[in-house]
This record gives sequence, structure tokens and C-alpha cells, in this order.
Amino acid sequence: MLNIVASTNLFQREKMLLSKKITARKGISPILATLLLIVIAVGAVVITYAWVITFTGTQTTTAGKMIKFDSASINANSDMVTVYVRNWGTEHVTLDKVYIDAEDHTGSVDTPADFPTAGASLPVDAVIKIALNGTDAGLDFVAGTTYKVKLAGPGVFWEENVKAS
Repeated sequence: MLNIVASTNLFQREKMLLSKKITARKGISPILATLLLIVIAVGAVVITYAWVITFTGTQTTTAGKMIKFDSASINANSDMVTVYVRNWGTEHVTLDKVYIDAEDHTGSVDTPADFPTAGASLPVDAVIKIALNGTDAGLDFVAGTTYKVKLAGPGVFWEENVKAS
């Protein structure tokens, strides 16, 4: 019986010590917690604002430069690629690369004559003819085969599948 009383006393002492440990813990004050939440919220707003400004600035710049093919053809007999490109954006565009099936063939462009070195300048709503000599580029087009033709410049490109005829 003495054992039971001793263990009950021991249990009560441990319970008191445990409750003192729990009440002895201190948390951060409500004022400090509120300030911390405000700092985190302001930081999140600043980061989001910076991202939105950067994203919209990039999108409006890109949206001003747009080209498309008015027509594109590949003559399998003469191995000539002819593309009429229109600037339908709101900004001046420079084209300086021509790709056929992902290979750069800019050096084989015949029209305009200075395209391989200077590219082509295209004002808003203007159309330009670009002709590439496939023989000079080492290309042998096969009638009925589809080739991917891509024109590109700083901040702009257009690609389209063109069937050789």
C-alpha cells in the first residue's frame, strides 16, 4: 500500500513539473506575430508586382513584332524557294535568317541581294519577297515532299510547312 501512495505522489509531482514546463514556455508576442505577417505579405506583393511588370513588358514588346507568310512555294525543278513575308505587327521588323528543315541557309538567299550580309528591313504592313536558291544551298527538293521553311529576325519568326511542286 505504501508503494501505491508513493507512486501516486510521484505521479502528482511529475504532473506538476510537466504543467510548469508547459506554462513556462513563451511564444512570440501578438504584436511581433502581426508585424511578421505584414512583412511576409508585403514581400510577396513586391515579388508578384516585379514579375507582372516584367512579364507584361516582354509580352507587349513581342506582340509589336509579327510576321506571316502571304505565300510560300518551293519549285522542285529549279530548287528555288520563294516566300512573300508580310509585317502585320505594329513595329518595324528585321529579318536575317532563313531555315529549311531547321538548317540555316541564309547564305543562299538571292533576293534581296544583300540579305546574307545585311538581312531585310520590313516596315509595318510591308511585304517583301525572299528567294532562296536551293542548288547553292546544296538542297535537292523532291516534288510532293513537305519542307519546313522558317524566317527569323531579332524578336520575330514565322515557320510553315511548304509542299514542293
